[in-house]
Amino acid sequence: MIRMIGTLGAVLVVALGTTTAMAAGSAAAGKDKAAVCQGCHGEKGISVDPNTYPNLAGQFSGYIKKQILDFQAGRRNDDTMSAMAATVASKEDLEDIAAYFSTQKPMKGVGGKDNKAGKQIFSEGVPTAGVYGCKNCHGEKGRGKAPDNHLFPVIGGQNKAYLVKQLKDLKAGVRTNDPAGMMNDIAKKLTDKQIEAVSEYIANL
Repeated sequence: MIRMIGTLGAVLVVALGTTTAMAAGSAAAGKDKAAVCQGCHGEKGISVDPNTYPNLAGQFSGYIKKQILDFQAGRRNDDTMSAMAATVASKEDLEDIAAYFSTQKPMKGVGGKDNKAGKQIFSEGVPTAGVYGCKNCHGEKGRGKAPDNHLFPVIGGQNKAYLVKQLKDLKAGVRTNDPAGMMNDIAKKLTDKQIEAVSEYIANL
C-alpha cells in the first residue's frame, strides 16, 4: 500500500456519504492488507496492548471506514493512527481491511466485580446532569444499533483504558470527529470518576 493522494481522498470521502454506499469488501483479501494494522490491533482484532490500542474485532465495518477516513482527512488526530491511515491507498483496501476486522469474533469482556455505578450510567445515564444511558444508542450489551449504522459503534468489550481516554478527549474537545457533537456533550457532563466507572462496566460486557 502507498500513501493516499489528494484526489483519491476526495473519492473516498464522497463514497462514505451514506452507510450503504460502500460494498462489503473482502475479508479474505483484508487479512493480508491488514497485516500492518495487526501489529497494534492484533491478528484477530484484539489489541496487543489494551492500555494503548483499541480492539477492532467485530466492530462495524462502516465505523472502521469512517475512522480511517477521518484520520486521513485530519478530522481525527493521533500520532500513530494518522500516519497509519495514510497508508490505506485505495477504496478497495479500505473496504477489505474493514471487512476483515468486522468479521472477526466480536470483542467481549470477561465480566468483573459488581459495578453498580457504571451499570447505572450505562443503563440509565445521569438524569440530574442531562445524560441519557449509553445503551440507548449502543445497545443493551454495547453491540451498537445495527451493522449499517456506523454512528453508534460496538463498545461492549472494548479496552477500559481506551474508553477512558476517548471520553476524556471528547470531554476536553481534543477529539472532534463525533457527528453533531453528541458524545462531546455527554462526556462534558460526566465527572472523571463517572467516566472511570462506566468505562469499566462497558469493558466487561
